[in-house]
Amino acid sequence: MPDPIARLRRFQRAVTTEVGALDDSFLGLGRPLGVARVLNAIGSGITEVREIRHYLNLDSGLMSRMLRSLEAEGLIALDKGAGDGRRRAARLTMAGQREYAAYEALSDARARALLDRHPHPERLLAAMDTVAVALGQERVTFRETDPRDPRARACMTAYYDELAHRFDRGFDVALSKDPDAAEMIRPRGAFLLALSDGLPVGCGGLKGTDHGFAEVKRLWIAPAARGLGLSRRLMAELERIAAELGVAVLRLDTNSALPEAVALYRNTGWHEIPRFNDDPYPDLFFEKRLPAA
Repeated sequence: MPDPIARLRRFQRAVTTEVGALDDSFLGLGRPLGVARVLNAIGSGITEVREIRHYLNLDSGLMSRMLRSLEAEGLIALDKGAGDGRRRAARLTMAGQREYAAYEALSDARARALLDRHPHPERLLAAMDTVAVALGQERVTFRETDPRDPRARACMTAYYDELAHRFDRGFDVALSKDPDAAEMIRPRGAFLLALSDGLPVGCGGLKGTDHGFAEVKRLWIAPAARGLGLSRRLMAELERIAAELGVAVLRLDTNSALPEAVALYRNTGWHEIPRFNDDPYPDLFFEKRLPAA
């Protein structure tokens, strides 16, 4: 097997060639990749200049030059932030919206072509997911959302599918104590998505109850994002929200067929308690008392 460093460098060369990083005219529209990425960020809703810099990891000088270039082309306009003139925001002009749409169409077509010419596109996507999350692990964010949101439903469906595969007798969500969505929405509870550049890579719910405790439910991390500490970060955020909502005691249930989840709970201050529900699937039950605010 070739040297790991040589393999990594081969990958970097392949990616820079495939995405057109060396082209003077990215996708043939007359601008290098960096300027096109700034336009894409603005079109995607990242409009505050400081946020664009952070998202693309650009220094202020390069950021300013790119913005001036796009402004000179009539593709963006720069506005002073409301209440703070130092916080500038960028917006697409009508011409900028057309150019953004053109980039999106060309980029989608290139992505489809790459997937179409690979004999195992799902394997290719799985490898890409792993690399993308690893490279952007420090930029993974958590966002509260309605558990009925399509992205939340997709995460929970993946979670149920994994349970069905890992449990000896399978898993049927209709037989479990599936929480009502309203129990995982403020002020009763909350539902979090872990997002990697806008795409969900994990979820977790805080279910409010009338029994003197709240429950952590549906904690799941996508396989491509495991081993990066996201489950600990997600649990910490759920505990923070619980304390914010005035919850003093948290409980959860799990199954011994999920040893990594059991280890997470035991290593983060949870202690085992007797069964507290009649759900047919869990065989381990945990509780954690939160410090007083």
